[in-house]
Amino acid sequence: MKHHAQNSPHTKKTRSKVLALPRDAEIDPRDAPASCAATDPTRAGVLVLNHNFEPLNVCGLKRGLILMLMNKAEVIRFSEVVIHSVDEEIYAPSVLRLNQMVKRPTPRLRMSRRSVLARDDHTCQYCGSKSNLTIDHVFPRHRGGENTWENLVCCCLRCNNKKGDKTPQEIGMRLPHLPRRPNYIPYISFPRFISALRQPEWREFLEMYGKGLER
Repeated sequence: MKHHAQNSPHTKKTRSKVLALPRDAEIDPRDAPASCAATDPTRAGVLVLNHNFEPLNVCGLKRGLILMLMNKAEVIRFSEVVIHSVDEEIYAPSVLRLNQMVKRPTPRLRMSRRSVLARDDHTCQYCGSKSNLTIDHVFPRHRGGENTWENLVCCCLRCNNKKGDKTPQEIGMRLPHLPRRPNYIPYISFPRFISALRQPEWREFLEMYGKGLER
C-alpha cells in the first residue's frame, strides 16, 4: 500500500481552527483517550512513520512541528489545526514520514494491566460493561491460573465478584472469544498503538499492522 504526501504548503491563511501554541507547550498523547481527537485534534498528537511507512511513534504536537520545519520528515497528512504565529499560520501535521530509515531493536511486547485493557477495548469480556473495570484470571489464580495473555481478560467488578473462584464454565458465564497474545508487536507501546489504530485519520497507515488486534 502506497501513501503520498499531501501537496498542501506548510503555511496558508485560513479560517480553520487556530491554535496559539506556547513556546514551551508540549502535549503528551499518552494522556489523551482515543475519543478526544474528535473534540480537540491537538490532543491526538502526531503519528510518526519510518521511511518504509512502518509506525514508529506517536509524538506531541511540538515535536511533530520540529520534525516538519527542520525537514527531518515529510508530511503525509495535515491536520485541520493551524498554528498561529506573529506573521504566519502553519498547518499542523497529523502524519509524518521520516526522510531516512531508522533502525530500532525488535520491540518486546510487555504484558501489563494497561495492555490487557487495551486489547479488550476497555470492555468487560463477560457482560460488555465499560465501567468499574479490573483484570480477571479466566482460570482462577489460586487454582494455578497463570498471568498470561491467554488467561487474563478485562472484567467489570460485578462480573468479577460473581465469578469468584470459579471458571466461566462452572459459573455459567461465557467469553465471546478466547483471549490470546497479540500477533503484532508494535514499536509504539501496545496501549498507545491500539488507541492510535482507532483514530480515523491514522487508520489506513496502521490497519495492515493491526489486523486481528481489535475485538
